[in-house]
Amino acid sequence: MARSWLTRNVRVLSAVSFLQDTASELLYPLLPIYLTTVLGAPPAVVGAVEGVAEGAGSLTKLAAGPLGDHYSRRPIVAAGYGMAALGKIIVAAATAWPGVLAGRVVDRLGKGIRGAPRDALLVDGIDDAARGRVFGFHRAMDTFGAVIGPLLGLVGYELLDHQIAPLLWVAVVPAVLSVALVFLSREVKRIAPAQRKAIFARVKDLPRPYWRVTALLVAFGVVNFPDALLLLRLNEIGFSVVEVILAYVGYNLVYALSSYPAGMLADRVPRPAVFGIGLVFFAVGYIGLGLTTDTVTAWILIGVYGLFTGCTDGVGKAWISSLVGPDLQGSAQGVFQGLSGFAVLAAGVWAGLLWGADGTLPLLVSGVVGGVFAVALLVGALVHRSGTTTSTSSSS
Repeated sequence: MARSWLTRNVRVLSAVSFLQDTASELLYPLLPIYLTTVLGAPPAVVGAVEGVAEGAGSLTKLAAGPLGDHYSRRPIVAAGYGMAALGKIIVAAATAWPGVLAGRVVDRLGKGIRGAPRDALLVDGIDDAARGRVFGFHRAMDTFGAVIGPLLGLVGYELLDHQIAPLLWVAVVPAVLSVALVFLSREVKRIAPAQRKAIFARVKDLPRPYWRVTALLVAFGVVNFPDALLLLRLNEIGFSVVEVILAYVGYNLVYALSSYPAGMLADRVPRPAVFGIGLVFFAVGYIGLGLTTDTVTAWILIGVYGLFTGCTDGVGKAWISSLVGPDLQGSAQGVFQGLSGFAVLAAGVWAGLLWGADGTLPLLVSGVVGGVFAVALLVGALVHRSGTTTSTSSSS
């Protein structure tokens, strides 16, 4: 018998995310090479394509959450995954870099549309005490796709005699399958449209504790720059292209394996404490990668960085989810994820400008600031726990 938290929606939507991430991550490590060597785009175009695509996705997240609280969520989720599949078809069919840009924008818009309504469906009917496990399981399945995808890309790259174009079409298959699976999920009928508030009025109903936590996590996001820059650092200290891709696979494997245990822990101890532990791993990973030039040490540090993501991604969503009621789940996740996306985009800009010859300065700055956030969260969780214990002892 399935555990009470492992609902049909959790199983189906986790499978959907696994397939979509397999498709996305099959493309991710190969796309920069395809743009520059096959389509002849300058390196600056690679950054522009990803920056515009991620910015469009972040903007969409802000609107998608309230829409999911106002209308049925499942069609919005299906539309988001459908747009992602369409974006991959556009990329595969492109014969010049503007076509790839268009495809990536459509893909990321789809990601922005689906994220918050999907996360609201995941916790539909599930007690707050089990939401860490729900998001941890979902993130694990999603990230296993990020392990399988690049490996399929590497194998296909070798089997097809280093031809990238056919692999772009291979990625379309799991993307389309993910759209079909969405319709196996279920949605409980909610309040009639005539009785609902205006769509974006719901954002004003988000409580003050939600905004405090969101502000804290978004502030941290400003020092959490895109993973592509970490992969660039690995290349700069001696990793080959294949080794960089394998390191990315290793990072995702650690991330996937740690997500569910971290989520389970976050259902038993305060979620800020688990998030704070994750930030300790972040600080160690960033500072270590900023200081080391040893490839063996770098492999270990990439694994440490995977523990950071495993301890914060699903846990952060569960933490946000616990701060609002069922009618505001989509709005809460949409605003949080959208603002977080813009924070990471800002982090990529300032880190890129300060990167210099080897990226040491931005890595050290981010690592130290991340360490300060970690101490603040862990001390805050300890003080809160002590206060709760004292209050309980007094009342008894």
